Formats: sequence, C-alpha cells, structure tokens
Amino acid sequence: MTAHRILSWSPSAIVFDCDGTLMDTERHWQEARNITFRVFGLTPPAGFADRAKGVHYTECGALMAEETGKPDLVDGLTETLLSTFTSLVDEDPVTMPGAAALVRQAARHRPLAVASNCPQEMVEGCLGRAGLLSHFAHVVVPGGEVRPKPEPDVYALAARLCGVPPEEALAVEDSLTGMESARRAGLRVIGIGPRPPGADAERADLWVASLADPELVSWARSRIGE
Repeated sequence: MTAHRILSWSPSAIVFDCDGTLMDTERHWQEARNITFRVFGLTPPAGFADRAKGVHYTECGALMAEETGKPDLVDGLTETLLSTFTSLVDEDPVTMPGAAALVRQAARHRPLAVASNCPQEMVEGCLGRAGLLSHFAHVVVPGGEVRPKPEPDVYALAARLCGVPPEEALAVEDSLTGMESARRAGLRVIGIGPRPPGADAERADLWVASLADPELVSWARSRIGE
C-alpha cells in the first residue's frame, strides 16, 4: 500500500484536474459524445466511454472517427463534440462533492494550479462560474510544446509554475490517463473514484470515493491547515 505516501506527508503545492475532479463535467462529455455520434448517424462502439475518459477532445474526435470507420469525419466530429460539450456546461456548471470546500481551504495555505486536457477558456469559464477560479494561481492546458495527458507536460509545468519540484507537489485526478500524466511528471497522486483492479490501482498513491471523503478531509486539516 502506498497511501502512507499521502497520509504522512504535507505537499508544498496541489495541482487539480478539472473535469470529473473539480467540476461534474464528465457526464457532459459523455452526453456530448452520444449526441455527436447521433448527429452523424453513428453508433458508439462498445466500451467507448471508458476509452475516451480523460482524453483530449481532439484525440477523442479522432478516436470516434477511427472506431466507427469514418476517417473523413475527424474534423466534423471534433468540432461538434466541443461545441456540444460547451453548450451543456454553460447550461449546468456543477462542482464535484467536496471540491469547493477543499479548494477554498487549501488555497489559504498552498499554491494551487489546474492541469487539464480541455481548452483554457473552457476550464477558466467552468471554474469562474463555480466561483473557484480566483483560488488558482495557474491553469495549464496543452498547447505549443505542452502535450496533453497522458504525457507529463501539463503536470510538470504546473508544479514548476507553483515554484516547487514535482516530488513536492500533489496531483488530484479522476482519470487513469491523468494519473499516468502526473506520475510520469513525478507528482504523488490522489485518485478519485472506485479503486480499480490490477495494475491500474498503482497509478494513484491513495484512492478516495470523493473529495468529501472523511479520511481526505481529516488529512487536509492536519497536513494542509484549517
């Protein structure tokens, strides 16, 4: 067990994923994917939602085209996916359980950043509507030489912008893709959601059901501050 790597430790900075970690937007991505498939008269392949979770939207559009045998529809699928998701989020921005409380508490004591695969304006818009954006010193997304998760770039840059070495920063993630990114960057990782079987469980040092988990709340009070 590696939970002690979190529970006996105080991070110098915390880097949060956004979708499914801070904001309850993973359901919007799922709905947007389903709508996009329907718009183009396509049937979602079995298990596609699991394969698409945490994937950058441009790569998701390409995956949708590849798995349905429609390579000529990559651009259309990608554009429709993003515009549909944006509309859904605008209509219903909701934070994940415990997210707002943990962010507000931690921001009083540690530098915070967001590392996301989503476009910057979307991340900042979601967090702004939820009243959380001002608590983050940095929002890091793919672009230029910064590659999307599962590459380590967004987490490595977020830690650097917070002024700490990666090994002194904590990543908070809900997707295996994001956890892989954070671990490759050298951060310790809290995984949100059910602990998966097999080797996937090793991608996080500590697994909690949500950011409202009593063990996590107690740890944050003692290791980060009230």
